[in-house]
Amino acid sequence: MDEKKYNDTEDIFSKILRAGRRTYFFDVRSTKAGDYYLTISESKKFTNDDGSFYFKKHKIYLYKEDFHGFTDLLNEMTKYIIDEKGLEVISERHQKDYVKPETKAEETNVKDESSNENLSDDDPDSI
Repeated sequence: MDEKKYNDTEDIFSKILRAGRRTYFFDVRSTKAGDYYLTISESKKFTNDDGSFYFKKHKIYLYKEDFHGFTDLLNEMTKYIIDEKGLEVISERHQKDYVKPETKAEETNVKDESSNENLSDDDPDSI
């Protein structure tokens, strides 16, 4: 569909979630018929070699008839990830400026450190 058509719609209610280089926009908009739908937009900042920057944006449109199924699957998937991997943000350990928190020698778990040997230094955002 034509992007301009969506830009002409009225924003009814909006919230923003800032998450590092990413920003998520949640916008309730109105259709021409007066019904509401949700747009979820992701905007990610990238820096060029010369120091200038640009944003890549992705957007999904979610209509009322899909809310229940979308919410069910989102909850199921997030629960699965947390159940399988916990709440620790592993990717933070692989960022260039990561500084390992100081721990006492007896608190260091050798098994946990050795289990990380298979992790790559690839950008986790490229997965």
